[in-house]
Amino acid sequence: MTASDFDFASMAKPPPKTNAARILDQSGIPYDLRTYPLDESDLSAVKAATELGIPTEQVYKTLVAQVDTGEIVLACIPADAELDFKSLANLAGGKRVELAPLADLQKLTGYVRGGCSPLCTKRPLRLFIDEYCEVHDTISISAGLRGVQILINPTELIRVTEATPAAIAR
Repeated sequence: MTASDFDFASMAKPPPKTNAARILDQSGIPYDLRTYPLDESDLSAVKAATELGIPTEQVYKTLVAQVDTGEIVLACIPADAELDFKSLANLAGGKRVELAPLADLQKLTGYVRGGCSPLCTKRPLRLFIDEYCEVHDTISISAGLRGVQILINPTELIRVTEATPAAIAR
């Protein structure tokens, strides 16, 4: 067989290494990178779960929120859950919290909608993660690129990000 006989296009490309993955490498934390076909019309975590064949309660979406104190925080909750704004506000030391405008997402985190990772944001942000994550051996989070997920042990994620596990989803 010669190189001209080989179908290089049929070879699966390895997932791209992202800054979030590099942080895990530097910390010695095991993880698995997974890609899925991107659908620009549906960038939801539920869609990512479906494409990857992972239960929605194990795929965590990262939301960017602003506390009434002015602090920007991250909240990781299951794909099929809603953020409990009151709980997050209390945990963050405020009275109210609202999601940051999508137009500000890249400026605040360095990420775009559908690819926001709780790891390696533009500047350090406090992370709150729904405590339910700890019942799973593995959860999936964005790797920082649309269509790329990191499968990781939630305890390791909490450790490397210094996240606060709490009841922030409903």
